[in-house]
Amino acid sequence: EEPWNTLHGPLLTQEPSDSIFPLSTDDKQVFINCKAKGNPPPHYRWKMDGGEINTQSDPNYSLVEGNLLINNPHVIDHGGVYQCIATNTFGTVVSREAKVQFAFLQNFGRKSRNTVSVREGQAVVLLCGPPPHYGEIKYSWVFNGQRSFLQQDARRFISQMTGNLYIAKVEASDAGNYTCAVRNMMTNATVFSSPTPVVVRRDAVMGEYEPKIEVQFPDTLRVSKGSSVKLECFALGNPVPSISWRRADGNPLPGKIKINHFSGVLEIPYFRPEDAGVYECVAANSRGRNVARGQLVFHNAEHLHWVQTLKDAHMAIDANLQWECKAMGKPRPTYKWLKNGQPLTGRIHVEAGRLTISRISVLDSGMYQCVAESEHGAVYASAELKVVGKQFARPKATVIRRGGEVVLECRPHASPRATVSWWRGVLIFSPRQTILQDGTLRITNVSASDGGRYTCLARNHFGTSSSSGTLLVKEPTKILVPPLSLDATVGQSIVLPCEVSSDSSLIPIFKWFFNGKAIDFSRREHFEMIGGGFAGDLMVRNIQLKHSGKYVCMVHTEVDTVSAAADLIVRGPPGAPEGLAVSDITDTAVRLSWGSGPDNHSPVTMYMVQARTPISIGWQTVRTVPDSVPGQMMHATVKDLNPWVDYEFRVVAINGVGVGEPGTPSKPVRTAAAVPKVAPVHVSGGGGARGELVITWEPVPEEQQSGEDFGYVVAFRPLGSSTWIQTVLASADASRYIYRNDSVAPLSQFEVKVGVYNSVGEGPFSPVVTLFSAEEEPTEAPSRVWARAVSASEIEVYWEPIPSESGSGKIIAYEEGSEQSEAERVRVIDTTALLSGLKGSTVYLISVRAQNSAGLGPCSPAFNNTTKKPPPSQPPGNIEWNLTNSKIFLNWEHVKALENESEVTGYKVVYRQNWHSRTTVLETNKTSLELQIPSGEDYLIEIKALTGGGDGTSSGPIRIPKMSSNSFENLIMSLTVNFFFLLFSF
Repeated sequence: EEPWNTLHGPLLTQEPSDSIFPLSTDDKQVFINCKAKGNPPPHYRWKMDGGEINTQSDPNYSLVEGNLLINNPHVIDHGGVYQCIATNTFGTVVSREAKVQFAFLQNFGRKSRNTVSVREGQAVVLLCGPPPHYGEIKYSWVFNGQRSFLQQDARRFISQMTGNLYIAKVEASDAGNYTCAVRNMMTNATVFSSPTPVVVRRDAVMGEYEPKIEVQFPDTLRVSKGSSVKLECFALGNPVPSISWRRADGNPLPGKIKINHFSGVLEIPYFRPEDAGVYECVAANSRGRNVARGQLVFHNAEHLHWVQTLKDAHMAIDANLQWECKAMGKPRPTYKWLKNGQPLTGRIHVEAGRLTISRISVLDSGMYQCVAESEHGAVYASAELKVVGKQFARPKATVIRRGGEVVLECRPHASPRATVSWWRGVLIFSPRQTILQDGTLRITNVSASDGGRYTCLARNHFGTSSSSGTLLVKEPTKILVPPLSLDATVGQSIVLPCEVSSDSSLIPIFKWFFNGKAIDFSRREHFEMIGGGFAGDLMVRNIQLKHSGKYVCMVHTEVDTVSAAADLIVRGPPGAPEGLAVSDITDTAVRLSWGSGPDNHSPVTMYMVQARTPISIGWQTVRTVPDSVPGQMMHATVKDLNPWVDYEFRVVAINGVGVGEPGTPSKPVRTAAAVPKVAPVHVSGGGGARGELVITWEPVPEEQQSGEDFGYVVAFRPLGSSTWIQTVLASADASRYIYRNDSVAPLSQFEVKVGVYNSVGEGPFSPVVTLFSAEEEPTEAPSRVWARAVSASEIEVYWEPIPSESGSGKIIAYEEGSEQSEAERVRVIDTTALLSGLKGSTVYLISVRAQNSAGLGPCSPAFNNTTKKPPPSQPPGNIEWNLTNSKIFLNWEHVKALENESEVTGYKVVYRQNWHSRTTVLETNKTSLELQIPSGEDYLIEIKALTGGGDGTSSGPIRIPKMSSNSFENLIMSLTVNFFFLLFSF
């Protein structure tokens, strides 16, 4: 802030900078900054790609002070070169040009990808072909839709330059679908390609051949000082080639380099001149070797910067002016000059960074800019030329804190130059008060007594002029309660205090900074400023790990700025352990080793190991040696595993705060095979046909089979015999064996056991159980069989059960046949059966026989039975109804049966409320009926004839409407509906 309120041209204090904005954020607005000071305050315009932006009529643009706000930015329409222009009555300045781009990522096309067919042992390259994008992207691949990305190894490589996936030597397990995933590192958006199917042909296996380097870095690469460079190198070959790196001049590789785990990428951080040279990547296998080389050239591009800029000039008419600006940079810059934002024209002489104006006139007043340009950009220096006769700067009140230093300007714009003196009632002279060469008054270590009115007097041979202003002295601001450094745990809420004492006439303004950036309280996610007046405490709610860092409370007043800082450490559950490796695999144990993840400011106290198999329910904690893995130990042996099972492992870290995120699971590993240890359970049996011994058991689960070629050994012997008969079943799914021998007597007792084996050896047998062989089928037919026709479609059959001693075991069912053109059979457990679905007036031949587990016995003698005549097909007709109070009176015409139909014995009336209520059934032998019903509901009624052959055809639903004032309308409607239903039912 200028202490004396001088009128001057615009001066840019904040200029737009090159920016890349992510376009997938929720913010539909983008700010480009521009700020200038001037008196009077400047107004602003913007250009984009050289054209004026009309912020009044274009809805996508608006001005916020000098800043340009882009609403709903679009990648193509709003990316470009922006320039800010600030103007007041003294002239115009233009900002540097800023390139604005938008990070975006479009979707892959929907087109399906061709199948890639490759022989085992051959190499394959799968192309990603990323969609249109801008901003840094990262490539990954997904195999067969798995949740985790494909891990690179010595055989598989993903280039971050092309996005392609390279497989040096294809194995049978590589067959499947491959999907390229592209992630924009700025917008965090990820898109997936269509899958590329890979088929591994088995018709021939590729022979061995020497390495072929498929991915390599450029022949020459210019690297600028301090940057990081990554070189990619990957070779195809059979056997899989190894990759190593070296320098062509024999010098060792720099100690700071990073080589990724499988050597496909070499990274040189902080590039220096001594890192330049020829680098070689060597790919070797048993068939030969190949070398890729490239030269890294140190590119010493020096940042463009000013070494001499311009100063404002206040010049008398007819004086001469020379300005010079100098910039440094590699390559050397060129210069151009602007006046009020436009290229210079007319009599002003320009030579590179030097500008000369001879015999200045009032028209030369304005804002001048020197622009230095190179291929790395441009820098702008600005100054104002004021052409004056005799003029005075008008001082106003100046506010200063006690103990500070103040400068009161007195620059009379006079030609010839004026002499200056300062007065405060009397001529000023004090050791703390100094008048500088340009007439400015400086007062150091200001005290309260220095406050008051000051007058500056200027004199030349044209005359004398004076100007006065007031100096106000305020008490300095002090932080009484500063924030203190502290520790917090994730999820807590904490308060960092900041309380000040200040001059009572000043209003302190509190600002908080986190890791150097001002906290935006409008977002109100975690931060809130609480208190008021002389307190501006910071509350951090639901604190997260990302909130660790330095917090600064800064307090501004009109006269001073004070600040205090504190460090906040946030402790949380540990991060995921990294780099899990599996080794020393036996049949029941494996050794795991891993690297520690971040401890999040609370040391890891222990690790927990978890495993899962293809058939386990989720992740299970497994037993380890040691039992409890301490936090400083990065390895453990997992024990008590099942042999010949695919396991995935993962490690979880625990600290004082809680249980951390699990690490990335290992690839599935199979434990070694062993002799099976588990025998089948639930061995039982019995039943079957005559002469059979049926043996059953529950199969051993896959995870307990312990090896390949799993099967069962079934052993049995007659009770009392000493010799076992053994049979081998070479199927892991087998659960039943039937021994057939006609000489085995019914219900003979056998001792039975079932054992297991696999390719490693034989396992245990189950405990011995005693089973019976099959019984014999019944020898007698049921007696006293009789039957009666129930209706036109049903006959009921009865019989006496056969005596239990006549069959060899328990009767499990009876079967009866009703014979007509061909036998129909019904099985029942009881001694009665209902034959249904029969035809009316038809003769049926009926017989019954018993059945047990061994089979069917003989049939009883067959006899005849005839079904009844069918009921009438004509429904009750001419139905009339009357409705009074809560009674319905129904009348209908008697149904006459035809000669081949059963006689009508009565009628069945079925009624219900609405469509959903419970049904009520009434029977009558008359052709009328009186129904007692509650009023106020609709009723649906059906009438059927009753006969010995069953129910006759229904009248169809008749709707009786609820009582209303307009009964005639209801009657008409019900008759119409009835007619419709009658039509419908014919």
